[in-house]
Amino acid sequence: MIKNKPLVVIRGAGDLASGVAYRLYNSGLDVIMTEIERPLVVRRTVSFAEAVYAGRVTIEGIDACLAGSVEEALSLLEKRIIPVLVDPEAVVVKLARPAVVVDAIMAKRNLNTAIEDAPLVIGLGPGFTAGVDVHAVIETCRGHRLGRVIYSGSAIPDTGSPGAVDGYTLERLLRAPVDGVVTPRLCIGEQVEKGEVVAHVETTPVYAELTGMVRGMLKEGTRVPKGTKIGDIDPRENAEYDTISDKALAVGGGVLEAVYHFLKAGRFP
Repeated sequence: MIKNKPLVVIRGAGDLASGVAYRLYNSGLDVIMTEIERPLVVRRTVSFAEAVYAGRVTIEGIDACLAGSVEEALSLLEKRIIPVLVDPEAVVVKLARPAVVVDAIMAKRNLNTAIEDAPLVIGLGPGFTAGVDVHAVIETCRGHRLGRVIYSGSAIPDTGSPGAVDGYTLERLLRAPVDGVVTPRLCIGEQVEKGEVVAHVETTPVYAELTGMVRGMLKEGTRVPKGTKIGDIDPRENAEYDTISDKALAVGGGVLEAVYHFLKAGRFP
């Protein structure tokens, strides 16, 4: 048990944020996560954001529950359950006064996170500058620097293209061809052939651009604007859809390093 362990608020509860929560929870820290009212999360089987819809989810043995208030969230922590709050503005930061705030919204820009929000503020990926609006930045770009902690400066700028997996980049993504409601035709975990219809947005089909496994898909009935990412396909033969990804674990490891770096330096009381 960690004496005087710091409370961590993670803004966002998608797959990368959930990898961070997994690392911190398994290291004995208390974690509260926040989300928007209708999360646009495609990797739902490994995202604690799914608790917003389901009420309760379990990912790799860790339970998360939707909390209706900050008081309920703090009560869930006593039971070693990760609370997920619908709190787009992160009001919980002002009410619970956490030692650590992690911006894991992955907006590729800083929406409203400030270095004054907590004794330690960490930003994931591009959009943050260590020493200016956060204390540390975690690299999220696939490659040699993935998961590294940046204490001065910024992460690699957004390239507009996802990292390559088996040589595929943009082909892996499924995007809405029109505005409308998403209706999946295949479930997460199912195999798909190139050219097959994976989903519809309204009556417009969404075709797979490669053969592989459906690794992510928005919840049925979600309304999205044209161009929104609604799913992704993994071309690897050994692809997994129900365990936290290598990328999320690497990023989570970077956050954990930053927390203990500042803990060792006496940043927290």
